[in-house]
Amino acid sequence: MSQPSAPPPVYHRKVAFIHPDLGIGGAERLVVDAAVGLQNKGYEVTIYTSHCDKSHCFEEVKDGTLKVEVFGDKLPTSIMGKCSILCSNLRQLYLTMCLVATKRIGKFDVFIVDQLSSCVPLLGLNARDAKILFYCHFPDQLLATRDSFLKKVYRLPFDWLEQYTMSLSDQIVVNSNFTKGIFARTFPTLNFIPKVIYPCVNFDNEKPSALDKNLKNLILSKDDKYYLSINRFERKKNIELAIFAFSECKQKETYKLIITGGYDPKVSENMLYLNELEGLCQDLTLTYKRVSYPHFSTTEHTYNAKDFEDAQIIFITSISSSFKELLLKNAELLMYTPSNEHFGIVPLEAMKFGVPVLAVDNGGPVETVVDYNESPQHINATGWLRYSDSTAWAKVLDESVEALAKHRSIFQESGPKRVRYYFSREAMAENFDNIIDRTIWEKKDSSGFTTFTPGILMLITQYLVITLFGDATVPYFFLALISFYILRSIKASFYWIIVFLYMTYTGKT
Repeated sequence: MSQPSAPPPVYHRKVAFIHPDLGIGGAERLVVDAAVGLQNKGYEVTIYTSHCDKSHCFEEVKDGTLKVEVFGDKLPTSIMGKCSILCSNLRQLYLTMCLVATKRIGKFDVFIVDQLSSCVPLLGLNARDAKILFYCHFPDQLLATRDSFLKKVYRLPFDWLEQYTMSLSDQIVVNSNFTKGIFARTFPTLNFIPKVIYPCVNFDNEKPSALDKNLKNLILSKDDKYYLSINRFERKKNIELAIFAFSECKQKETYKLIITGGYDPKVSENMLYLNELEGLCQDLTLTYKRVSYPHFSTTEHTYNAKDFEDAQIIFITSISSSFKELLLKNAELLMYTPSNEHFGIVPLEAMKFGVPVLAVDNGGPVETVVDYNESPQHINATGWLRYSDSTAWAKVLDESVEALAKHRSIFQESGPKRVRYYFSREAMAENFDNIIDRTIWEKKDSSGFTTFTPGILMLITQYLVITLFGDATVPYFFLALISFYILRSIKASFYWIIVFLYMTYTGKT
């Protein structure tokens, strides 16, 4: 009796992420979560980056859960503090050339590129069977400062490069419908309708350390109620909105406002802005206290709880993720102050603990927060969306006391439910999986920009050849060889062969 044949081996799609600097920022968190999520769905995942410090990265990178390879770490990130975008693009191109030289580039079915798109043409030319997804957190040209004529001129080629290289992707993905609208207005010539994949939050709660508990007991008594604001100390985050609103609400005498977030004393804006916020507290006759989380970790014994008893506003700089979660779990409400935020992950971090969110009614929070007053019978409500006005916000703070007394259970149920359904790692991985699947089988539509740009480039090249070499025909022969063997473009190669033959023929007659 013949033995039954073994089932065919299961093929796992191979995905490579290409990311400039794998640190601990929001973009890096998204890459790590997407990579882990796809890996859990059976994909073989590798992250390629130009820099990764194992002492300053996420745990999934540090403990080897994800395979990470670094190329180009020794290349400069700037030239005398300038030209960072130029160096970033060169580092990414070097990384891609290393993948070509080591033949790693041919091993993958899909490349997911984010932040910088300059490597997309090289990937397309050297991995012809692979699909390329570009994840656009926000158009880079809108983030760049152009405060001088020279900077405006300097940015022009990079703005063009961003648009052209993105257009060569098989699919473009953005982080929110808000960014999708900005993308359409920024790149009107691209025939792309980007897909939306929301960033996610991790439901694995971090256990608070003894240091976290000691700091919480220091700044808050057992019965203290508090509002919470979490942002980097940057002016664009508009943290003063929270302070103004708190000063106008009825709870300022019985509640506290804790303002915390990323703070680097080496960054002048961080230092100056925090000083300005403390000055604002003085102007509004609000008592305040500042504590540095890193400093507290080494000088805990020098602090006294009595110093914080009368503080209405407490500033805490550079907190750990575990202490952030400890504060979020027990907050009455999160005040999320930025306007036109591309997405905004902090509201989701509050909602997963059932904490209501008060946010500005534009940008990413419009897609994440369900307004208490707009939801029928307040079902599914996760917070409030209001215009960026301190009076309107103070009114919500006053109304929230009664709302939480009546419907706290709604927020506690709706917040985690909404986050788990739309913004979990599993939901994000499922969206990536579906889009990858569609991208592999769908034919890409070309835009006018991608259709005409190669032709324009070839005409410019021909003009330069005529200017430099006159009636010489050999340059066209070499252009044909380069187009075929390096650029792998049959159309371009055919064009240069026709030009070569025509120039040869007319030269003889």
